[in-house]
Amino acid sequence: MNIVVCVKYVPDATGDRHFADDLTLDRDDVDGLLSELDEYAVEQALQIAEDQRGRGDDDVEVTVLTVGPEDARDALRKALSMGADKAIHVEDDDLHGTDVIGTSLVLAKAIEKAGFDLVVSGMASTDGAMGVVPALVAERLGVPQMTLLSEVSVEDGVVAGRRDGDAASEQLGASLPAVVSVTDQSGEARYPSFKGIMAAKKKPVRSWDLSDLGIEAEEVGLAGAWTEVEGAAARPARTAGTIVKDEGEGGKQLAEFLAGQKFV
Repeated sequence: MNIVVCVKYVPDATGDRHFADDLTLDRDDVDGLLSELDEYAVEQALQIAEDQRGRGDDDVEVTVLTVGPEDARDALRKALSMGADKAIHVEDDDLHGTDVIGTSLVLAKAIEKAGFDLVVSGMASTDGAMGVVPALVAERLGVPQMTLLSEVSVEDGVVAGRRDGDAASEQLGASLPAVVSVTDQSGEARYPSFKGIMAAKKKPVRSWDLSDLGIEAEEVGLAGAWTEVEGAAARPARTAGTIVKDEGEGGKQLAEFLAGQKFV
């Protein structure tokens, strides 16, 4: 059984992020890391693999896949140190500025090339936060999708899961091959052990570019993007807040302030 986990290298949310001249995110001035929401996907893939091995499938493998610049290998190393077996890094200068449509194309082509029974991803990336890539990838692959799962398992060629909503929970199932995404309620991700960190250094990481996947440069990047950022402005500096001194009229002043800001 081949399990492919799609992960993303994202800017550190605590860093000072800003746009480059072409209105794409300037990644040179901010550190990156494996998207926290993707750690849950890696964890669920590892749990499924462990369960399958317990059922006698010694050929099960977990492959982590990312699309991004050279530094995106840091995200792969984190996933490998958690316990994934191997990794694939799609890197190409022409990918700069790719939107979700182009990203889903690259991921789908890479997944097809790698071979898969199950694709697992997080519920969304912590930078773009769109949450549509799993569905787009499933559509391109022509396989069922089950998204936003709080619980997932595989047995007898069927992937099953629970999706929790505001008013009810759904029990879902689909025949493999399939694509699933998991939420941050699916279970805490494990911490890499020292042994896992050392073992990750010896695990294989394949590098592919667009030509390896049969994708033309015009299909991705800024040229192939379906969306465009037309303008951006720096966030205004924080100003001193309003201090309300309670001398008997504090409640009234607070209510007037909230009403003036249209909070109430």
